[in-house]
Amino acid sequence: MHYSGWPRKRFEAEPFGICCAKLVSCLPGTRVNCFLETSMAIFGLIEYEDASPEVKAVYDDIMATRKTDWVNNFWKAIAHDPVALKRTWEDIKQIMAPGALDPLVKELVYVAVSVTNQCEYCIASHTASAKKKGMTDAMFKELMSVVGMANETNRVVAGYQVEVDEKFKRR
Repeated sequence: MHYSGWPRKRFEAEPFGICCAKLVSCLPGTRVNCFLETSMAIFGLIEYEDASPEVKAVYDDIMATRKTDWVNNFWKAIAHDPVALKRTWEDIKQIMAPGALDPLVKELVYVAVSVTNQCEYCIASHTASAKKKGMTDAMFKELMSVVGMANETNRVVAGYQVEVDEKFKRR
């Protein structure tokens, strides 16, 4: 069979929930002969050992700043453009640092925007980061309620083309 679009893998008698895969189709009423859509970086990932000195310097800063021994796939994917890699890392490092908003609040905002934008990678990454910064299950559930309600009412307002109240406008 020929499938267009993203690469697809066939899994025989494989359970649902395989990492980095989206269920495309299954035989009705079964979990066997499922086709899963797997996503991969367009240009691949640049691992530390294969990185240029310029990219390694950014990877080293990421690991030192985050106090970890690994670099996540987002950075490895954008490392094909070392200028964008460095700029994005510098911007994120500055924006996500403590400021008027504490780091947990910033991560919660990142999760909310990622959910709205349907960025699976960002949802996973920033949910993990928010948990490390103190997000509880109750906080996540409440956040998802707020995100869902905001998206719903935003669409209703857009559909009805509701005019902004004068009292809400800046003077």
